[in-house]
Amino acid sequence: MADIRDSLSHTKWLCKYHIVFTPKYRRKAIFGQYKESIDKILRQLCNYKGVEIIEGHLMPDHVHMLVSIPPKYSVSQFMGYLKGKSSLMIFDRHANLKYKFGNRHFWAEGYYVSTVGLNEATIKKYIQEQESHDIAMDKLTVKEFDDPFKGCK
Repeated sequence: MADIRDSLSHTKWLCKYHIVFTPKYRRKAIFGQYKESIDKILRQLCNYKGVEIIEGHLMPDHVHMLVSIPPKYSVSQFMGYLKGKSSLMIFDRHANLKYKFGNRHFWAEGYYVSTVGLNEATIKKYIQEQESHDIAMDKLTVKEFDDPFKGCK
């Protein structure tokens, strides 16, 4: 099976997601001076939640992120946090953006998310091997009890 790198107290996990989200009205706001600032803000907020950014690209009109989110957070919970807090932080650092966006809504509603899991063939092989392993373990642990009062033949 694949190398499980992350763990919580009672959980081993491998939860990776490809996420894409855009600024409101798909404006080309992630450009020039704002690009570095938005990058720092997104990295800072991910660090607060323990989310690892595996790969990330800030395009002029959208953000691509490959992230590893702990299973204690749902994707929608994390995205609500990331978009909400980053929007407030962006407007605090760049007050002139409020005239373009207004009402402190920097990001558009919604996002795209896709799971990035193990290879299907690897999973099938693991399931097949796990089944044969379980059968073998059952054969080793099956005990035949003889009734001591009837005697053995």
